[in-house]
Amino acid sequence: MQSVSKTVSSIILGIAMTRGDFKAGLDTPLLKYFDVAKVKNVDDRKRRITLRHVLTMTTGLDWNEEVAYDDPKNDASLMEAADDWVQYVIDRPMAHEPGKVFNYSSGVSELLAHIFEKETGQDIEQFGAKYLFAPLGIEYFWKRTPLGMVDTEGGLFLKNSDLAKIGSLYLYGGVWDGKQIVSKEWVRQSLAPSTDAEEGFKYGFKWWLLPRTDRSAYVWMARGFGGQRLMVFPQEDMIAVFTGWEILKDEAKDRDLMNRILPAVGAQACPASR
Repeated sequence: MQSVSKTVSSIILGIAMTRGDFKAGLDTPLLKYFDVAKVKNVDDRKRRITLRHVLTMTTGLDWNEEVAYDDPKNDASLMEAADDWVQYVIDRPMAHEPGKVFNYSSGVSELLAHIFEKETGQDIEQFGAKYLFAPLGIEYFWKRTPLGMVDTEGGLFLKNSDLAKIGSLYLYGGVWDGKQIVSKEWVRQSLAPSTDAEEGFKYGFKWWLLPRTDRSAYVWMARGFGGQRLMVFPQEDMIAVFTGWEILKDEAKDRDLMNRILPAVGAQACPASR
């Protein structure tokens, strides 16, 4: 699933908050979860990074993921070449004041595995297996870093039908089979535009929000490198899933996909959808 893993990781965090297993609030300082004496480049700006900034990719950490993945300047590739991915990320110097600038960062998303374990004492994959994947009947595989940390930035494997279940969970306010899996409030916050992102998107809690052409609403998206896509169209009660591996040429543009799908919809809503 590549970076669709980021979105699923945020859902698991929301489930843990819903259940009361993750007790810290979103304004908790990130450095609470680290021995500051072992972190490089600590300054007042780094001390002001919060969990909310981690979820919205606005930490202000210096991170370059805009170049090709085989470019030696790509921080995601440098992180994945390191033994300790989390340490590589938290040691990065600051480039901006937290909360001010969206900067796409796989590294920031990898911090979720570390934060989750420190706050709850539980492994985020094992927690997700019990409280997300099992209730939704999802089969999965999730790879780990060299030190055994769950790869929350890109390591999740899912079938198309199971990815669609993730979309359904949020389409219906966190409810699956009559049970509230994740709170409606977490769903609402996750899908609220927290910051302007790249390519005309807004960004929530690891969810991409693509404005519809008429600007009446957003298409909710989880996006992964190579063509992995979950698209949720709330006005149509519709979910679209794409998987692929377009790494040698440009993958389909998200707005092009949206503009091809919507004219093909025969009715505004499925009469049996609810």
